[in-house]
Amino acid sequence: MNSTTKRNVVKGTAGCVAVGSELLGDAKLDLNSLEITRTLETYGFDVVEKRVVGDSVERIAASIRELLDGCEVVIVTGGLGPTADDVTREGVALALGRELFFDPEVEVWLQERYERVGRTMPEIGRSMAMVVEGSEIIRNTAGSAPGILVEENGRLLAVFPGVPWEMRSMVESHLKASLEERSSGRIRRSRTLLMGGVVESEVEGRIRHLYDRFGRDNVTILASFGALRLVLTASGTEVEATGDLDRMEEAFREILGDDVAGINIPGLAHVVVPALVVSGQTLATAESCTGGLVGAALTDVPGSSDAYMGGVISYSNQAKEEMVGVPQELLIEHGAVSESVARAMAEGVRKRFGTDWGLGVTGIAGPSGGTDEKPVGLVHWAVASPDGVAARHREFPGDREIVRQWSVNVVLDLLRRKIGGLS
Repeated sequence: MNSTTKRNVVKGTAGCVAVGSELLGDAKLDLNSLEITRTLETYGFDVVEKRVVGDSVERIAASIRELLDGCEVVIVTGGLGPTADDVTREGVALALGRELFFDPEVEVWLQERYERVGRTMPEIGRSMAMVVEGSEIIRNTAGSAPGILVEENGRLLAVFPGVPWEMRSMVESHLKASLEERSSGRIRRSRTLLMGGVVESEVEGRIRHLYDRFGRDNVTILASFGALRLVLTASGTEVEATGDLDRMEEAFREILGDDVAGINIPGLAHVVVPALVVSGQTLATAESCTGGLVGAALTDVPGSSDAYMGGVISYSNQAKEEMVGVPQELLIEHGAVSESVARAMAEGVRKRFGTDWGLGVTGIAGPSGGTDEKPVGLVHWAVASPDGVAARHREFPGDREIVRQWSVNVVLDLLRRKIGGLS
C-alpha cells in the first residue's frame, strides 16, 4: 500500500467505513457494518472504529489511510455503483497511491450481468470496470458493481457494494476465507442469555464476582426495557471456545436462575410461543396501553398460529366492557388503570376466546393523562389461566414508546414464568 507504511498496526484489529452522503442524514442508517462486525468478531477481530463518510474522494481516502495505519483489516462499503456520486474506487486509489485503469474483462462481466436480467448496460456502467492497480477484483454474483481486495504489508483492505445482499455475498465468498486464514484457527464465539423482569444494575451486582474468573471484557450486559441480554464471549479454537462458553453459561445460570429465559433468541415471545405449542396450550390477549404490541410480538414468531388465537385492543372503557367483558362497576370504582381491571381483562379475553391463557395489560403511557394517584408510566398487567389470575404493576420511567416497550416485555415475562411454573 504505497502511501501508507507498516507502523502502529495492531494485529487482530479492524475498522469499518460506510460511504454515502445519505447515511449522514436521518433517512438511512448504516446497517452493513453490523453484519460485518459480527463476521469480524467471529474470527477474533476487534472492531476498534467505525466511520460514516460522505461521497467525497478526499474524505474516503483520508479515512482509509488513517484506519489502515492502525488496523490489520479495514472494510469499506458503498459507493461502487455507476453514478457520479459513486466515488469509492477513486478514494481507494488515492488512499493507496495507485492508478485506476479500465479493465476490458470486467466490462465483459458487467455486460453479461446486464444481459442476464434483460437489460443493455448503459454507458455510465463502464465506470464500474475501472480497477485499482494491484487489487483483486471480486465478481458480483448478486448484483453488478465488483468488489475490491488488497492485501499488503500484513493488512487487508476489502471494499464491497453498499447493497446489503451484494455485500453479504462477497463477505461469504471472499472475506470469511481471508479472515479465517489470518486468524490461524482462532475464533471468537458468543452466547447470549436473554433475561426478563430484571434491571441492569441488579444483574451487575449479582454477577460481578464472576468477572475475575472469566474476564470483564468477555461479559457484556445489553439492557433494554424489560428485557436484558447478557453476552458471554470466548476465544480460541472451536473446541476451546465452546468449552469456555459452556463453563461460563453454567456459572452464570447458577447465579441468575429462572431469570434466564433462553439462549440466543430474539425476544421473550420466542420463549412463550414454543412453550405453548409444546404443551398444546393456547393464548389470547387484551391490550390497552400497548395497542396491539403484545400481539405483534407473538405473531412475529413462526408457528405462533398454533398457540395464539387472537387479541383485542380494548382501548376505551366501552371496548373493555363490550369486547372483553370487564364489569362496568370495576371501571367506575377502580378506574381503567387498576389491578382489578387488568385481572378482568386477562380472564375476560381468556373466556371470550376459549383459550388456556389470557393476558391483560392497561396503563398510562403518557405523555399526558397521569394524576398524583396514577402517574404517567403506571402499568398494570395480569395473566389468567384455569388455575387463577396473577397480577403485577409498576411505574415505568421514560417516554410513551419506552413505557409501552416495558409493558410488552413484562407481561410476556410473567406469562413465561407462569407457563413454566416458576412464580
